Amino acid sequence: MQKITLIKIEGCPYCKAAYRAIDELKTSNNDYTATQIEILDENFQPELAGKFTDYYYVPSMYVGGKKIYEAHPGESYDECFANVKKVFEAAYQ
Repeated sequence: MQKITLIKIEGCPYCKAAYRAIDELKTSNNDYTATQIEILDENFQPELAGKFTDYYYVPSMYVGGKKIYEAHPGESYDECFANVKKVFEAAYQ
């Protein structure tokens, strides 16, 4: 299992949806409960988030330094869930 890095901004509704998807995935798959997720807040940790230069929107999620998911304006929860699931699957490859 590889570590997931999640870049977020406090108060972002798309980030809230990603957290909801993470909780649902961990609840539905016991293997995911041990997943290590490093959370970086772009506003409070700009020096750390700034190391990732290939994203514009949050949440953005990386596995092994590779971007797997970046939200987009107007994204539905179902889209978010499917993408967060891809991140978890990539972390377990």
